[in-house]
Amino acid sequence: MASIHLQLQAFSLVYLLLLLTCTTSFLNHDEECLALFQFKQTILPQNYDAAAGFLNGSGSGPGSDCCLWEGVVCSSNKGHVVELDWSQSSLSGIINSNSTLFKLLHLQVLNLSMNNFVQSQIPHEIAALKQLRSLDLSDSGFYGRIPNEISQLRQLISLDISGNPLKLHSSGLGYLLKNMTRLEYLDLSEVDLSSSVPRFLANFSSLRSIRLGDCQLQDEFPSAIFHLPKLKHLNLANNLKLTGFLPEFHNNTLLEYLSLFSTGFSGIIPESIGNLNLLYFLSFETCNFSGRIPASLPNLTQLTYLSLCKNEFTGHVPSLASLSKLTFLSLGFNDLVIEGVYDWVNKLTNLNTLNLNSMNIQGEILPHLANLTKLSVVSMADNFIFGRIPSSFMNLTQLTVLNLYGNQLQGKISNSFLNFKRLEFLNVHENNFSGTVGVDSFLGLNKLKYIVLSHNSLSFVTTTNYTNATLPELETLGLASCNLKEFPAFLRFQTKLTGLDLGHNEIEGLVPDWIWNNSQETLRMFSMEHNFITGFHQHPRFLPWVRLEIFVVPYNELRGRLPIPPHTIVVYHVANNNLTGEIPPWICEVKSLQVLDISSNMMTGTLPQCLGNLSNSLSYLDLKQNSFHGPMLNTSHGCLLKKIDLSENRFSGKVSRTLANCINLEFLSLAANSFEDVFPLWLGTHPKLQVLILRSNKFYGAIQGLSSSQFLQLRIIDISNNGFSGQLPHKSFQNWNAMKSVNLSRSFAMGDMIPFNTYATFMFTFQYSMTLTNKGVKREYTKILTIFTAIDLSCNNFKGQIPQSLQDLHGLESLNLSNNHFTGHILPSLGNLKNLESLDVFQNELSGQIPQQLLQLGFLAFLNVSYNHLDGRIPQGKQFNTFENNSYLGNPGLCGKPLSKECENSQVPTVLPPTSRNEYESLLPGDIIDWMVILLGVGSGLIIGIVIGNLLYARYGHWFLERLGMRKDKWVRPLRNTRRN
Repeated sequence: MASIHLQLQAFSLVYLLLLLTCTTSFLNHDEECLALFQFKQTILPQNYDAAAGFLNGSGSGPGSDCCLWEGVVCSSNKGHVVELDWSQSSLSGIINSNSTLFKLLHLQVLNLSMNNFVQSQIPHEIAALKQLRSLDLSDSGFYGRIPNEISQLRQLISLDISGNPLKLHSSGLGYLLKNMTRLEYLDLSEVDLSSSVPRFLANFSSLRSIRLGDCQLQDEFPSAIFHLPKLKHLNLANNLKLTGFLPEFHNNTLLEYLSLFSTGFSGIIPESIGNLNLLYFLSFETCNFSGRIPASLPNLTQLTYLSLCKNEFTGHVPSLASLSKLTFLSLGFNDLVIEGVYDWVNKLTNLNTLNLNSMNIQGEILPHLANLTKLSVVSMADNFIFGRIPSSFMNLTQLTVLNLYGNQLQGKISNSFLNFKRLEFLNVHENNFSGTVGVDSFLGLNKLKYIVLSHNSLSFVTTTNYTNATLPELETLGLASCNLKEFPAFLRFQTKLTGLDLGHNEIEGLVPDWIWNNSQETLRMFSMEHNFITGFHQHPRFLPWVRLEIFVVPYNELRGRLPIPPHTIVVYHVANNNLTGEIPPWICEVKSLQVLDISSNMMTGTLPQCLGNLSNSLSYLDLKQNSFHGPMLNTSHGCLLKKIDLSENRFSGKVSRTLANCINLEFLSLAANSFEDVFPLWLGTHPKLQVLILRSNKFYGAIQGLSSSQFLQLRIIDISNNGFSGQLPHKSFQNWNAMKSVNLSRSFAMGDMIPFNTYATFMFTFQYSMTLTNKGVKREYTKILTIFTAIDLSCNNFKGQIPQSLQDLHGLESLNLSNNHFTGHILPSLGNLKNLESLDVFQNELSGQIPQQLLQLGFLAFLNVSYNHLDGRIPQGKQFNTFENNSYLGNPGLCGKPLSKECENSQVPTVLPPTSRNEYESLLPGDIIDWMVILLGVGSGLIIGIVIGNLLYARYGHWFLERLGMRKDKWVRPLRNTRRN
């Protein structure tokens, strides 16, 4: 009985708890209104008056019917709150786990978007709202982790938490979405997902819109998602680590909006893209697509926006005249060719933006472009456009942006652009415009903010025909190479300057103080390279621009210590001045620094230990040609360095193993120091390393242990003037893939560009440079083209034979093996290196003949085989006719032109010799035939000798001619696997 009594008590307790739970879980109408009122009190509008109205106005106070409140919808039967839309209400406050919001269990729609809950995380209690069909918390300042409990909202049709500084749990996007099989609208834009896209999304057949832009997505995108039957909107923009390919598109595809901007998508665009006849927005900008633009593209007649720029497309652009609804067209920065007339553009009368940058356009600006009267943006930079700007072009009165940078246009600037009253941006950098130009050429263009006239044949003159009221308020000004002798006086009135480029002029002395006064709060970019600036008036030690990002003053006459920049600095370039002292500790506090170039100064001391910590932000470090000493810097984990140049200093010790942290390293030069170490084989694991220069140090020992996975991208290696020794392994160069093929693609200078503003008015270009001995001359390469390849092993103690694996490096342009102890023959297979321009084997112990196969080297401009043990005839013809005596000195056994020593046989071989005698059929060896002729001639007399000699000649005459070097081409069998010239 006691146990039964206890069971009844327990049952009563459970029943009571259930009753309490039910009464608190399912509130009646009045209780829901009270809970909603309590929630309102925690999220107030930022304006006090608005807060009073929000709390009590329009009958929204305590005890009132919440169904009448603005933004609240109740069910018709029981009056439960089912919709709550307080978006764009300037609300702020904290939403936490105790919020009475989560008592509204009948909510189906919750929209709190575009408010300001900056101290709030999304509470786990959101899982209580099981009936939610639409959740919108976008752009409201929520932060922290996305709670996994959102995955329990199985009824969701629409989920939008975009525009918040949120992060996904490590469980991944698949865990978050796995239960939401009814989803139609998904927007997680600007949320840090750091996840792959789950393949099961391709089974969510109700999906209509997927917006995952700027989400740090990674891995390959499931192409089956493109085939979702109801999908209309797909935005994957700004996910650099997201790869993928385009599928074949079906006829019934409903896609209207497709953006893959700035992703890793690659491959070709299929012809079936022409089936997307509902598409109005298409952006493949800044991807890795290649191949031709499909001929079916003109079928997309609903397109209003089309951007294919910054890819690897090739071939001709098809006529897009059928895309008459286009307002935005961007095709630039590919390897495309647009036909010389391209008159189909004339049919696109709705165009607002036209981008034909880097399109290989040749000829003049087409006059019929003036018929596109709605044009606001015209950018045709980096082409081959010549002639003058046609007068009809002035009809484009709606122009706000005109970018003609990098062409061959000519004519005068004065008053040419005064018709463009709406013009904000003008860039004619690097053309052939001439004459004088002044501020008065732009008076009346009150909206003009950006002017770049740099690098023409212009002379900018300062006039006084203006007042402060008539001057445009400029933000960016480029007057580089405009024959300036002083700072333009009108700059005194410019108080909004953000960018100023006065480089390549003849301005001397101190930078005037009024430059600081006018732009101290605004200036972000200052360039004065190649002038005669000696310092900064009133500010000799620090730069007072509080927002300065780019400071470029190389090739001036700055003296003293490094000027101290603000903590906002990104590019600090003061090379080729007269700066002294040590690198100050303040440099380590500049956490935003990406480029540090203090090369070619007179600085001394050791590197501050903290400098290595900057490797987490630095991309380019150039300290060459100073007097720094001591050990090199140690980099930290997460190193972002792409270029390190410590050459021509007095550094010593070993190469820092911390360079292994710098997986993005492309260029490393330690030349002309006192490093003492073995060859750093471990650098071979760097996947992007292209240039390695260890010249003129104290490196020593044999180079052994090269594996098949090392130095795959290496194009330039210089380890000359060291103490390396031993034999080069036979497979030394076998896996240097970047040197194996001839690069026929477009050549670029190694380096990078840092854009300064939206229109890239200033694009700070940081180009790699190096010193290398090529063609017998030590050369300074101010640019390193991506097609250039070179190997310099000279001035070491290498011995043994030249490795056979060199024959596979078909892209090699320069090979220097001089001043070593190589033995054996010059490899005939070097004749396969058709790109070779320089071959230097000076001062070795090579023997044998100079291979006739080297005649195949049609680009060979320099040859030095001096001071070896070579013999035989020098090859004649082709490039060898251009080489002089000094290419062959110190080889007593060599004969033939250009040497004065004649060969015993004056007949010059005109064909490539056989590699071995067994390629020719013979019954008797040649030497035996020679002696038989001599003995018969001496023993039997002239007549018998002639008779027998004729008999032998008839049978073996080809051997006589071969011995005398008199064979003709048509009688000689070519070498196997050798192509005739």
